[in-house]
Amino acid sequence: PPGFVESSCRSRIFWMKLNKLLLQGKFFQLEINDPYAGPILLDERLASRCGYVLSEDVWGNPIFRASVLGCHVANEADELFSLTVNIKVSSFSSMRAAVTYTYPMYCSYSSWASREIVCEENYMEVSVKTDVPAVSNDYTVAWMSALPETQNVAYQLWQLMFVSPSGRKRITVSDAAKLGYSFNNTLSRVYLRAPYHSNESDVSVVSGVNMNMVTSTSMYRQRWLLLLIDTTVSCPVDGISFTDTTLTWTVPSVIPTLVVQESTFLSKNILMGVDDRVIINPSEKNYLLEHNETHIRITIPIGAEGGKLKSSISGGVYGVIYNIDLFLEHTWTDADWQTTKYTVIKSITTPFMPQIPTVINNTLPEERLFNVAFGHFLPDVSLVAIAIGNVPFTLREAQHHGFKIYETPFSNRTKGFILEVSFDDPYVLKEYVNRNETKYTLLINYTITVGPEMTLYYHSAEVECVIADIELPEAVGYCDEENLYLAIPTFGLHQYWNLYLGNKLLNRHIALTNGYLAATNSTHLILQIPLFAVGVIYEEVSFQKIKARFDVDLRKVRTMETLQMFSVSCSFNSSAFIICHPDGTVMISAQMKTVPAIDMSKTKLRDSSCKPREYNEGHAFFKFHVTTCGTSVRFEGDHIIYENEISYEKETLPGQSIPTITRDPDYRLTVLCYYRAKETLVLGAFASDPSTSPPFGSGTMVPRSNIAVHRRIRQALNVVSRVSKDESFVEFYEPNMAILKRPVEPVFLEVELKDVSPDAELYLENCWVTRSLDSNSTPRWNITVDG
Repeated sequence: PPGFVESSCRSRIFWMKLNKLLLQGKFFQLEINDPYAGPILLDERLASRCGYVLSEDVWGNPIFRASVLGCHVANEADELFSLTVNIKVSSFSSMRAAVTYTYPMYCSYSSWASREIVCEENYMEVSVKTDVPAVSNDYTVAWMSALPETQNVAYQLWQLMFVSPSGRKRITVSDAAKLGYSFNNTLSRVYLRAPYHSNESDVSVVSGVNMNMVTSTSMYRQRWLLLLIDTTVSCPVDGISFTDTTLTWTVPSVIPTLVVQESTFLSKNILMGVDDRVIINPSEKNYLLEHNETHIRITIPIGAEGGKLKSSISGGVYGVIYNIDLFLEHTWTDADWQTTKYTVIKSITTPFMPQIPTVINNTLPEERLFNVAFGHFLPDVSLVAIAIGNVPFTLREAQHHGFKIYETPFSNRTKGFILEVSFDDPYVLKEYVNRNETKYTLLINYTITVGPEMTLYYHSAEVECVIADIELPEAVGYCDEENLYLAIPTFGLHQYWNLYLGNKLLNRHIALTNGYLAATNSTHLILQIPLFAVGVIYEEVSFQKIKARFDVDLRKVRTMETLQMFSVSCSFNSSAFIICHPDGTVMISAQMKTVPAIDMSKTKLRDSSCKPREYNEGHAFFKFHVTTCGTSVRFEGDHIIYENEISYEKETLPGQSIPTITRDPDYRLTVLCYYRAKETLVLGAFASDPSTSPPFGSGTMVPRSNIAVHRRIRQALNVVSRVSKDESFVEFYEPNMAILKRPVEPVFLEVELKDVSPDAELYLENCWVTRSLDSNSTPRWNITVDG
């Protein structure tokens, strides 16, 4: 078919290339058409013995090369050469039903050098003109030593003598063929073709390059003639080195086994080529061809034109391999051989070079769009699937979902894959960070196929973008006659942040427990907080006036970091109220409801020294601590109840006898404060006489064990008191140890009845703290009074 076969004749070698596109999904074989024996199937043994090479070029196209001195080449006067090849193509590996294409090739070559050497991939070949000059004196010793062997050479029959470290071996041409050699003569030439690393070969190092060498003499005897021809051949087997960016091929300039008289050596011409083409100006393709007295060196940048980079996977790692097919042709002269043309054909493949793909974040925050480039890849790589947030998508499914995926070329003849994903896509992870920012995270898993084998390769990537796209809410506060209100935007509540009352999460249960009312509309949460509800802070409390404030904290859901505080503060007019502070301070505005009216300035608490702070005709304002003014305490269920009483000091008229006479009505107002028993009550300790009280923040409390002698019954009860270090009541202070406490710090006191009698009960009537071990000393701070 058209375009299936291309051929050329380079120097003395047939080149034939088959188009791999026309062989896809098919099998092929080559047959060499022998003019006498017919088609012969080409195999490896036949190829190396007869001067044929079957390989692939860097693009994967099958390549066939043949020497014009090959076994089945028709030779006309050592100038015109022809070879016919049968190309058999089948859809089956058994090659049944094969179609055969016969392809003849022709080559004209007349400019033979005295000696020509070809170093092919699988064989070494030397051809020599039969009219060689007289033997040099340098050869005399070696050749004369071979003369005894020539006495046994048969008449009119070519024989070969090999010289190797193991000794000399003389064999016939037919026997040499059995060892893989090929020897023949043409009209004007004799040639020997040898395999690499045969038993008769030797390896020597020339200028740092390992050379495979076969030293041989071809012998022919007639009645009056003995013909001895040197058919020694030597070819490089290595000389390749690599860096990260280049490959270098080194060949010795002078090979001693081929140039006996080195002083007469003269290099005439050096050519390099790629495939079957001579490169006239290597520098134009960034190749470097250099030589000196010892070396010829070709340096090729990895990835340079003429070769091919190929993707590969090794150990789960992506990388590339570079292939290039080079040849070197060196022509020299010397006193013995006149002209030698030395050709080396070398297919070079670099080691696997890992190239971890890069992920380039070209995200556009202003467009809220991830733009991620994944590369750099060679053209033989294809993206076949992705996973976003561990959810797999084929490319079709990804496009249907709304992801945008496309290829993009890069300047170095590579390509990449672009993925675009919206920040608002449900598979994008979102995390609230800092004060008003969101961190968007895109988790990607790429699946690509590599090379014609379509090897799967996986690569994961994580791309982040943080943008300030969250507006912190602003609350609005207002009040009516009895309540405080906070209107808080609902956006972000419970998703980004929560409301806290102190250290407690302000949820629906807390709101109901504290007596708040909560209502929501489409945009806001409305909190209604009664004036005397739990959590209200009383900034100023005076006669008939209260300045109250309510605070809630806005905290992050995850870290509980406080972002800001929402607060509402208002002043209220109130004629009667009682406020029980957590620290034990009680404030009361008592209203007169008696007929006739009384003088509110003469009202008092149980302790008659506790008078109103402010008063008028209808009200009296008291402020005291639950540990003073005769306040009593008792327990009911899980509550502690502090009780006091406001009463009026009656004015009496002296009478003739008791009882006295008064015109004032009775006025008694019982005051109760409830505290949960499980909550800490902070008791302030203040001296009743400021002139004798210690400075604020000082004071000494000495806990001590004692046996209370409480004589309600005629039995001494074993009662032990201890002060705990904290509310857990696990660790206690040592007895008789001084403890320094601020007045506002809590004191955790434990009183235990260690009596085994079932009839014994403990009632703690009076308990106080003094500055010294003397329990009757002053000042003293009451903890409980009258039980």
